[in-house]
Amino acid sequence: MKRPTITDLAAHAGVSASTVKRLIHGREHVRPETVERILVAAEDIGYYGINTLKARKRDNLPHRKLGFLLQQSHRLIYQQWADALKVAADRYPHAVIQATVEFEDNLAPEAIAQQLLELGKKVDAIAIVTPDHPLISNAIDELKHQGVPVVAYISDLSAPSRAGFVGTDNWKAGRTAAWFLTQLAEKGACVVPLIGSHRYQCQDISDSSFRSYIREMAPDVTVLETLLTKEEPDEAYKVVKHALQEHTDLKGIFVNGGGISGVLNAIRELPTEQQKDIKIVCRDMGEEARVGLQQGLIAAGLHHPAEFMSNELIQLMLDVIERKEDSSMQQRIVAFSIATPESI
Repeated sequence: MKRPTITDLAAHAGVSASTVKRLIHGREHVRPETVERILVAAEDIGYYGINTLKARKRDNLPHRKLGFLLQQSHRLIYQQWADALKVAADRYPHAVIQATVEFEDNLAPEAIAQQLLELGKKVDAIAIVTPDHPLISNAIDELKHQGVPVVAYISDLSAPSRAGFVGTDNWKAGRTAAWFLTQLAEKGACVVPLIGSHRYQCQDISDSSFRSYIREMAPDVTVLETLLTKEEPDEAYKVVKHALQEHTDLKGIFVNGGGISGVLNAIRELPTEQQKDIKIVCRDMGEEARVGLQQGLIAAGLHHPAEFMSNELIQLMLDVIERKEDSSMQQRIVAFSIATPESI
């Protein structure tokens, strides 16, 4: 049987032979839809050079450099998010993406702003998880002037120049956490919300809606003053330990930020029967939270679906690169996932 030629392939794909040659030799750009037609035709007729065509398809795609600036590298949840972003970038079908992931180990606003500006020298767009602060807003403004759009991830920012936001509905998350605790805790008990930083919009909004739900739907439940964990397990351990000593009727804890391992350590020091009386709802699903669910110490985890959110984030970043002249802020609100001891 005669081996199919370039002319045969072109005829089967409904394109000119010169178009097929352009794709094979990579001399000029070929439209993605045309590339797909040629590849389908090559499969159909058994064209011998199909592996070359597949390689040229990748070369023919737009190449983009995306930067991701996450929080502390020692926290497992951020390592998990970093891995999810890298996988999503590698698998993205419509562009060749070079992903650069960095971590903010120094959470001082001036350090984050400087790291943001340095990352902007190497990439086409940036996604950042960060507290809201004027110095960071100024850096985002400067990057916009340089043609590098910045997208807020997980927690939105007040910077007028931010190009977009990808995250969950934090108002619903706070009210859902309150619903869980008021269903599970004793009537008339007291509950306490923890927050990592008052400058994370996602946490501040969830804290407000948590209180809103209890005022509206469970007025017999007492909500203590919000405790600050500074996103650190040791600090979370201290504030929870103190709260348990000061409030013997404390029956519910909303961990609205980092420090879940410290909270769990404080609970594990209690007698077994008292551990069962205290219900915990947390906002993310790192390894520490998963263990807490398995042990029955955590009642529910309201967490970010990392794989789906990574795909949404990359798509939005590519969109804002293509639409630099459009000053409107793009937004993707993703439904949070709920994990319980019986669902993991």
